Amino acid sequence: MHLKKALSLTLYYSIAIHLPVSNRRYIGGISKKIRYILCKNIFMKCGLNVNIEKGAKFGRGENIIIGNNSGIGINSRILSNTIIGEDVMMGPNCYMLEKSHLFDRIDIPMRMQGRTSEKSQIIIGNDVWIGRDVLIIGSKVIKDGTIVGARSVVTKNFPEYSIIGGNPAKLIRKRF
Repeated sequence: MHLKKALSLTLYYSIAIHLPVSNRRYIGGISKKIRYILCKNIFMKCGLNVNIEKGAKFGRGENIIIGNNSGIGINSRILSNTIIGEDVMMGPNCYMLEKSHLFDRIDIPMRMQGRTSEKSQIIIGNDVWIGRDVLIIGSKVIKDGTIVGARSVVTKNFPEYSIIGGNPAKLIRKRF
């Protein structure tokens, strides 16, 4: 790991992650700018006008790409290998989880069966709105123009310009 990235990660997780939310009067804009500068050094690519909110976690930021005018919500958790397009809105407390535990055998406890070797990648298209408390499990593609309703659990992929919601998420309707 390069020194610049290591230093940026250290500063992010020790200080910047705790700074006030971006819409907080007076200091919010400064907090947003500090997190943005650090994440430009951490992520593979970080577009213009990106908002990484208070409490957002992304591990070591490996292979994360985030496009212009997009954000990571307050207290959200992003996986490595995540691509976020342009103009993406993400509400607070969104989580991306790898599909990682094996459970096929019933003769031994699940905790002893290990993990899958599959590496997850989540791709979020352009002009996507991800509501509050959304959980995305495993490798998923959230296509352009999609709206994911609050508290949805996304376990499969949907067509472009879908409105999805529920647990598990289902197609509610198309946007056009």
